[in-house]
Amino acid sequence: MKDDERILADVRATLVRYLRQKGMRRTPERFAILDKIFATDGHFYADTLWEVLEADGYHVSLSTVYSTLKLMIDAGLLRRHQFGDQPAQFERVLPDSPSSHYHLVCSLCGRVREVKDNDTLSQIGQRRYPTFQPSYCVVYVYGLCSRCLKRQRRQERQRQK
Repeated sequence: MKDDERILADVRATLVRYLRQKGMRRTPERFAILDKIFATDGHFYADTLWEVLEADGYHVSLSTVYSTLKLMIDAGLLRRHQFGDQPAQFERVLPDSPSSHYHLVCSLCGRVREVKDNDTLSQIGQRRYPTFQPSYCVVYVYGLCSRCLKRQRRQERQRQK
């Protein structure tokens, strides 16, 4: 079995267990949304996911997409991120993979880049809290991306002329 097929089988099994635990139905819509999410890399918007489903001929309401995303967050299959004033973005949580990373967020254009820095994440992971058991961390670093920084420098040079 290829890695993608194994991952999809694992996340489908996780969803089935979660739905069974909660006494919820296993609807085709939930599994279609799950399949589409895990065929995608990186962050995505709920509206974009809905548009892709529609374009593929799978008609679900936008509210079904949002409620299914919430359900998958609760099941541990997704994470929700809010970068600045942008709409919420989601990212899949892959089974058996280190999911800790941090995000570089451009304050001007809103671009997001994921960074895995094992030293920093290790230091954060070594922190102990007497009354709290952490499961993962999310770090956002705000600043300017290289494109916006170049544009800003170019504009400053033109103003100085």
